[in-house]
This record gives sequence, structure tokens and C-alpha cells, in this order.
Amino acid sequence: MDDPMGEQKLSGNTNDSSVASDDPPSEELTDAVPEEESTFSRWTLPLFLFALTVFTTLWAGAYQAYSGTIRGPVAFLWEHPEMLKQGVPFAGTLLFILLTHEFGHFILSKIHRVPASLPLFIPGPPHFIGTFGAIIRMRGPILNRRALFDIGVSGPLAGFVVALVALAAGLFLSTVVDRTSTFGLQLGEPLLLKFMAWLIIGPLPPQADVLLHPVAFAAWFGLFVTSLNLIPIGQLDGGHVAYALWGHRQRAMAFAIVPVLIVLGFVGWPGWFVWAFMAGVWGLGHPPVVDPHIPLGRGRVLVGWVAFAVFVLTFAPVPFSFH
Repeated sequence: MDDPMGEQKLSGNTNDSSVASDDPPSEELTDAVPEEESTFSRWTLPLFLFALTVFTTLWAGAYQAYSGTIRGPVAFLWEHPEMLKQGVPFAGTLLFILLTHEFGHFILSKIHRVPASLPLFIPGPPHFIGTFGAIIRMRGPILNRRALFDIGVSGPLAGFVVALVALAAGLFLSTVVDRTSTFGLQLGEPLLLKFMAWLIIGPLPPQADVLLHPVAFAAWFGLFVTSLNLIPIGQLDGGHVAYALWGHRQRAMAFAIVPVLIVLGFVGWPGWFVWAFMAGVWGLGHPPVVDPHIPLGRGRVLVGWVAFAVFVLTFAPVPFSFH
């Protein structure tokens, strides 16, 4: 999944500091010195991976939209290459959400003078969505809590705004169907989706369900990515935000969340076992920034609570099930 801080190098004082009530002018300690980067690493690899992901997400979107007899995505593409354009609504929406998320990190990294790579997209098999997301490699230290907070929170909030607009548009294009006629993969319903569906489509009778348009499905996945990234564990965006807000108390939050993920794996979606395992691999705690003493200020604390609200609204305890 998305780990926008994939290669950050952090070191320095590990003492925590409290959040101050004002936001005094920030003073950079020093500019981060970027590592030497080849043309291949800087431009060729990101552009190649993005082009490949455009193809795999188009393929996945077209495969989802195809209603004829199918024998798998490879046979589908071989027999109906002209159908690839049918994947544009899904692929375009999904990639725009992911690009907005990653460039939120990238732009704030540049503002805080932290060297960062262009987004590195990870293409995936076309059986589902055609991608495993994207990462950004940090090539220098994050100097203070303000920079850590801004870089960490910018991606999820930027992607969330785009996903919210796409969800509204997609729900207008979606169809209400008889629940008894639907089978296969069922998507979880976070609080935001329930509210938006009620607002746009209206109350549904007990035997009705909503068949999501490809734009709405891509938006749903954008919300899913947002909620995953805001889990306050280690190197996830939520870990960056929680550490910037509460310092080393973030580690205690991560230790409390892992058992919850394990329980959800037993009672809901088994994929949570993978996330609990990966949390141990990534590390539950967040490494310290160079200067932890610069306060965030009230504005950033407020944005932090907004990010927490976004997590609550987009989190689905059982994101996938089969019926």
C-alpha cells in the first residue's frame, strides 16, 4: 500500500515536547542535502512505472465493466483489446486520487526542503484494481515536527477531497438493484459512504442495494486508501501525524491498535492480519525528527483532529466480503 515516507532517514534528540498554543515563525535549522540521484531514478523509473500502472488500471477497469462471457483478464484483453477504453472512468478517477495524494506529500516536501522522489506507482494484476498504490522516497531528514506533520497529513487530506468529489459524482451515476440479484464481492460501507448514499440516492428499501458506477468504485477505493494510511502506526501517514502531535505517545497508540486489527481479522476481513504483521515489520514506533522542540501551533493541531475525523468517516471494519 501507500507508504509515502518509504526511505526517510531520521536521527536526533528523542525527547518529546508539548504542543504550544501559538504558531511562532518557523526557522529552518539547515537545508537537507539530497543524495546524488541518477536520471534513471529521478525520471525514467517513475514515468515508466506510471505508464505501466495506467495500462494495468485501464485493463482492470475494462475487465470490471465487461459483462460478456469471460475466461480471465488475459483472455479478455487478447480477445477484446478494443474494450480497453471502457476502463477510462475507473482508471482516470483512481489515478487522479492517488496522484493527488502523492503530490500532496511531494509538494509539502519541497516546501520544507526535504528531498523527495517523484511518486513511484506500483502496477498490479488486473483482476481487481490494477495497482498496489504508490510511494514517495524521502532522500533526506525531516528536520522538525511541523515539517513531519505537513508532509504526513497533506497526502491523505488532498486525496480525500478528490475522492469525496468523485464519490458524489459516481453515486449520481450508480444504480439501485435488487439485493437478491447481486452476488460475489461486497464492499464495506464506511460512515461517509452511508451518508453520501442517503443524501444522493435516498433511503433504500431492505432488499435494495447500490451497484457502484466505476467512478464511485474508484472513489470508494480512494477512501479505503485514505483510512489505511491514517492508521497511526510507524511509517504510515497516520504515524507521522500522531508522532508530530503527541510525540512518543504515538508508540502506545500503535501498540493499542494492533490487537484491534487482529480481532477484526478474526471477526471480519482476514486482510487485517496482514496489516498487523506489516505493522511489526515496519515498526510500531516512529523515529525521532532532528529538532523535536519546534511547536506545531493551534492551526496544525486543528488540522490533526480533522485528519482523525476523516479516518473515522472512511474506515470500514470489514472492507471486503463475499456473498
